[in-house]
Amino acid sequence: MDDFYCEQVLSNKVSVDIVMETSDVLAFHHTRAFWPVHIVVIPKAHVPSLTDLGEHDVSIVHKIMAVVTQVAQQVEAQHGACRVLTNLGNYQDSKHLHFHVNYGEPITTR
Repeated sequence: MDDFYCEQVLSNKVSVDIVMETSDVLAFHHTRAFWPVHIVVIPKAHVPSLTDLGEHDVSIVHKIMAVVTQVAQQVEAQHGACRVLTNLGNYQDSKHLHFHVNYGEPITTR
């Protein structure tokens, strides 16, 4: 499975706890959280990665970052801090652009 988000989340094969949604972007609690607060933000269209936008122009990144910003502000306001990260290349398990907004120390048992 190269694109969990298209194949499972966006096709509704996996239900997710939605945090925020726009016409182009979905933010939801990670299905297998690595941190106590672990929210994933994805474009609803297939975008391979931050360094490969596929058929999309940079405006899709702006739309995603607008949601990332809002979600990060909420997490920071609630917890006093947060992290925002994305993976590229071999670090990217799902070949669909996504950002993790998280707080806390890694959960050791998953």
